[in-house]
Amino acid sequence: MNLPKYNEIMPYALAYFAENGAQKWRHAEVPLAKAMNVSDEDALLEYASGNGKVFPDRITWALSALAASNLLERPKRGVYQITELGRSFLSRPQDVHPYVKEKAEQRRLEKLRERSETLPELVNDSTDTTPSEALESAYQEILSERYDQILDTILSKTPRDFEHLVAKLLSKMGYGGQVENAVTVTKSSHDGGIDGVIKEDVLGFGRIYIQAKRYARDNSISREDIQRFVGALAVAQSNKGVFITTSRFTEHAKRYAQELNGSTNLVLIDGIQLAKYIYDYSLGMQTARVVEIKELDSDFWDDMENDGD
Repeated sequence: MNLPKYNEIMPYALAYFAENGAQKWRHAEVPLAKAMNVSDEDALLEYASGNGKVFPDRITWALSALAASNLLERPKRGVYQITELGRSFLSRPQDVHPYVKEKAEQRRLEKLRERSETLPELVNDSTDTTPSEALESAYQEILSERYDQILDTILSKTPRDFEHLVAKLLSKMGYGGQVENAVTVTKSSHDGGIDGVIKEDVLGFGRIYIQAKRYARDNSISREDIQRFVGALAVAQSNKGVFITTSRFTEHAKRYAQELNGSTNLVLIDGIQLAKYIYDYSLGMQTARVVEIKELDSDFWDDMENDGD
C-alpha cells in the first residue's frame, strides 16, 4: 500500500478548497488522489478489519484537523471551505502540519484545564507507549473529535431544533418511562422560561422542566441565567429541572445550583456532557467500525498440562 498519511494530505486539501471554494468533502476524494498520485487500486484499499476504505478515512481526519485549527471551516454539515488563515499557508505547505499539531496540543491542554480531567496523551511513536496505551489514546482522540462534530452540527441547526433534540435525548435516556409522549416541547411564544416538560407518571403528577440554550461554545451560562430558570420552576410549582446548553456554565452558576440544597433539584448539562450523552445513547449516531481484540482465557489454558510437568 502506497498511501499518503493524513498529515501529508493537509496541504493538498487546502489547495483543493482554495481553488474550488465550498465543497462537500466527498467531491475532494478523486481530485486529491490524482494530485497525490494515488492509484485507483490504492484508493480502494480497505482496512484489514473490514471497517472501510483507508484513503477516504485519512481524508476525513485531515479535513477535521484543518477545521479544528481554523484553516478550513464548515459552513454546513459535510461541506468545507478554506479560511483566510488557511490561504496564508498555501505558499508554505511545509508549515501546515506543524501548525495543526501545535493547535491540537493547545486544545488538549485547554480541555485539561476546563474539565480538570486527565486525557491520555496523543498517540506518538514513543518507545515507552505500549500498544494497549496507544490504542486507548487513539480511542480517546476519536471520541474528542466526535464530540466536537456533534456540537458543531447542533450549532448549525436552529434553536427550536435544539429543543426538540433535547426532548428526544431525554426520552432515549429513559426519562418518562412508559408514559406516552412523556417529553414535550413548549410553544416558543409562551414558554415562560420553560422549553420542555417531562411527565414522570401517567397522570402527570410528577414533572421535570427543561431549559435548553443553544449558545456558541465559547459563551457561558451565568448564575443569573440559572436563577431565572429556578424562578420559572417556582411559577410552575415544580422543584425539578434540567438546564442543558451547548456552551458551559460559569463557576458561580455551578455553585449556585449546588447550594440549592434540595429545595430545587437542578441538573446542569454543559456542551461536552451533552455530546457524550448523544454519543453514548446513539442519538443520530451510527456505528462506523468495530474492533474486537481477544485475550487468552486463563481458565481454559491452565486446565492443560504444561510440557515437562
